[in-house]
Amino acid sequence: MQILKPFEIESSHRALSEYESKKLLVEYGIPTADEILVQSRDQAVAAAKKIGFPVVLKACSPELMHKSEAGCVELSLTSDDDVAQAYDRILSSISVRLEGVLVSEMISGVRELVLGLTREPQFGPCVMLGLGGVMTEIFKDTVFRVAPFDRVEAEDMVSELKSKAMLNEFRGESPADINTICRCLISLGKIGLENPDISEIDINPLKIDPDGRVKAVDALVVFNRPDSSICSVISDSR
Repeated sequence: MQILKPFEIESSHRALSEYESKKLLVEYGIPTADEILVQSRDQAVAAAKKIGFPVVLKACSPELMHKSEAGCVELSLTSDDDVAQAYDRILSSISVRLEGVLVSEMISGVRELVLGLTREPQFGPCVMLGLGGVMTEIFKDTVFRVAPFDRVEAEDMVSELKSKAMLNEFRGESPADINTICRCLISLGKIGLENPDISEIDINPLKIDPDGRVKAVDALVVFNRPDSSICSVISDSR
């Protein structure tokens, strides 16, 4: 595996890796799954022990915008051997250069949302909230707002979801943390306003655990053009 150093990204790439995308989200107060970027099998096993089983392993590269389709995501790993073997499988299935492999906590729970940012020529940055996971494209339960907007508008977005009932107590799971969901929506709008080179952000899923806490499990940041300054977008937000 050829490992890229942080920000050592060719100008032809129009997106951040998942790892760097989440670093940007965290800078704006959007919670993400606990994860560690590793560059060896031994590091992967050590990271899994630190995070706690079960874990997920994912290849990490700015060239991998659709990891599941590429067969480089390994779920529900519960032992050192599981992690070591999954690490080897990922490396053997990938031909692109990698920043490394992400070892991430596996968040339980059946509820998922999708959050997004798009930049419309007429309106500028627009924020989207919808039913997430595999159901996103099936039910198309989404609402939009033009940034900037306040907490009241964010709450209105949540209330407009057709599937909003799942955010209440659901199948023995606690109500979702609406406060954090609203903060995430407002923060996405802020990212769009403060970083004009970003054309799109996709958070899918934003997972709701059984205690109602929410975390971004996967994220993608896309730029307007290949020569956008990837390094400056993250450093400017700090």
